[in-house]
Amino acid sequence: MPDSQINPTAAALLGLLHEGPMTGGQLMAAAERRLGPYWSMTRSQVYRELPVLAEMGFVRLGKPGPRSSQPYAITAAGKRAFSRWLTESPGRDAIRNPVALRVAFGQQHSGNQLKTLYTGANEYHAEALAMAREQAKEAKKAGDAYGAAALEFAVAYHKAALSWLKVAPAE
Repeated sequence: MPDSQINPTAAALLGLLHEGPMTGGQLMAAAERRLGPYWSMTRSQVYRELPVLAEMGFVRLGKPGPRSSQPYAITAAGKRAFSRWLTESPGRDAIRNPVALRVAFGQQHSGNQLKTLYTGANEYHAEALAMAREQAKEAKKAGDAYGAAALEFAVAYHKAALSWLKVAPAE
């Protein structure tokens, strides 16, 4: 196991908690806003990781709020674990593209199925590209060079997906 003892989802939560205490719902919203264009986290992942991080002493629970919402704050040990995680090798990318997977079995599709698949993928990537560009622009304007750089990855990804969709076989 890596020295930091945390996985990428846990590390992302600790990174977000550097901004201040947050509930699970607030962490989900912050993750979607800050990381969503290039890193996905599910609600179940967030709520599974928070108790583990608390048990490890990396976060502490605050006083329950409205509707039993539970705020979490990063501890000094959590900051050290996050810092160690930052120094570790990130490992290899895990590419999981549901459209590419379906295209791999294109011979089993009808022509209309592939066209529908490509149309939906084009719409998604065009919209995601526009959103990532806007978020990168806002990050740059706010002086967040690192956030903007990560968002530029999302811009490049969606551009690449759109380019690939133009040449993917349709028959």
